[in-house]
Amino acid sequence: MNNVIFLIMRRMRAPLLVLISVYAVSVIGMTLMLGIDSNGNVWYMNFYQAFYFVSYTATTIGFGEVPYAFSDAQRLWAMIVIYLTVIGWLYAIGALLSLLQDESLRRVLIEHRFSKTIRRLREPFYLVCGYGDTGKALVHALETRSIRSVVIELEQSHLDELSLENFAVYVPHLCADASKPYYLQEAGIKHPYCAGVVAITNNNLVNLHIAITAKLLNPAITVICRVEDQKVAANMTSFGTDYVINPFEVFARQLQTTLHAPTLHILQQWFTGKWQKNLMTDLKLPRQGLWVLCGYGRFGKAVYQELKDEPIQLVTVEATPSEMGAPKGEYVIGRGTEADTLKEANIEQAVGLVAGTNDDVDNLSIVMTARELNPNLFIVLRQNLADNAIIFEAAHADIVMQPSKIIADYIWILLTTPLLELFMTLAEQEDETWLIALLERLQQTVATSQPILWEVTINAKATPAIINAIQAGRTPTLQHLISRPRERSERLKTVALLCQRETETLLLPTDNLPLQLNDRLLFCGTQSAVKWMSWNLKDDFVLYYLLTGNIPSRSYLGRWWQKGV
Repeated sequence: MNNVIFLIMRRMRAPLLVLISVYAVSVIGMTLMLGIDSNGNVWYMNFYQAFYFVSYTATTIGFGEVPYAFSDAQRLWAMIVIYLTVIGWLYAIGALLSLLQDESLRRVLIEHRFSKTIRRLREPFYLVCGYGDTGKALVHALETRSIRSVVIELEQSHLDELSLENFAVYVPHLCADASKPYYLQEAGIKHPYCAGVVAITNNNLVNLHIAITAKLLNPAITVICRVEDQKVAANMTSFGTDYVINPFEVFARQLQTTLHAPTLHILQQWFTGKWQKNLMTDLKLPRQGLWVLCGYGRFGKAVYQELKDEPIQLVTVEATPSEMGAPKGEYVIGRGTEADTLKEANIEQAVGLVAGTNDDVDNLSIVMTARELNPNLFIVLRQNLADNAIIFEAAHADIVMQPSKIIADYIWILLTTPLLELFMTLAEQEDETWLIALLERLQQTVATSQPILWEVTINAKATPAIINAIQAGRTPTLQHLISRPRERSERLKTVALLCQRETETLLLPTDNLPLQLNDRLLFCGTQSAVKWMSWNLKDDFVLYYLLTGNIPSRSYLGRWWQKGV
């Protein structure tokens, strides 16, 4: 607000001085003009009368000549007052209108309203720096979980799209350079309810600046950064950035997981709500034979590093191998959009194709040309821009890799269910038989519903009933947590995936596991199971019934009667 007042006073200084001068000269002049009253006596206006006359004259109200009819001298000066004040007001109003259209003032007012909105927040929120394709997908995902977010974006056109979104909760946003600490402070980086900062701009150095600023101003919050450069990633990691995400490496790991453990890939897709086919349907991704990799940029290198040690043959197609640093293996010079180049890479004998350039048109052209030469190819297609989703769906590729979507899904998991990443890491060490059994169990439990993932931390705030039972000498177990509050012999439609403790991490914990303080549990189940479980966690009477089988009365008189009986 001080900046707003300062800017207004600075821009309106000259017009105000002109108005003050005009009023001063007009009032003083009126007091000096000789007048004649109704009795023929000489009189002069006092300052109050003169100011009163000038006030209604300058505003064109015109009450007339008061308190007496004016003399010629007074009327002459009154005419001078009229023109002086009109000119003064025209100048002042023109300056005011110009000020209202001034970009600097509009900017200051927007920043003031934004910072005021942030200061009033009384619930946890995440600061999202960058509202491109990734930011848009992430904010949408957070809104579906009713998680507040605050957005800083450099391009106003992107924020215009945000303003048109029909979110249930208003998303505060500011058009500013997120690499500047001042704007991060305005966005609430030091706010007590700021739960984390997500730096997902399209500039690696900007993301680095955001990460450094966040860790210096508020070391306690979680910092998640997108990066596509190994040196910048190492720099971020060196000063404690919590999560450094390279979308190409994430996808390359997913592709390798699909090769080795297709069931785990299906499980991951199901957890994130992207798998629409039958759970037990395999992608049938070729694990042997020739693969053609078109494009050896950041994406191509990440895929190559993950697949080079696999029992498959890789042929790379790159237009500028000297600039990109061609791999040691076999490669062909070209873009891959021409049939001759693909034939040179033996596309007709290949089993798989990765179209991974940074141009969507080239990638689609590669796919169309390759299919004409080999209709049986397994196709991995890179999509760079979210706006091209319609034409990429029409391409019917087996796997479509969109970096912004991959990052948004990965960050969404880290923010909402961070234990899921730990679960997936542990599940990778299990064999296919174990994974298939888990999928079948989940499918039977959740049935046709969309699976819901949620975490529970055993503490006084989140689970007061559990803590009270432990302090009373009882031993609540996982079984009591997943039982129906109205019928303890029935189970909720949920599966406990993980239990993390200070000393150990339990994968698929058993029902008789005793619950301890600070246990972190990961569940997968239906939406109704989430609601029913909240009763078990927070209602002492419900938990007492689950522990003992007895239904306690909720009234003092009833409990006294039950105790006596």
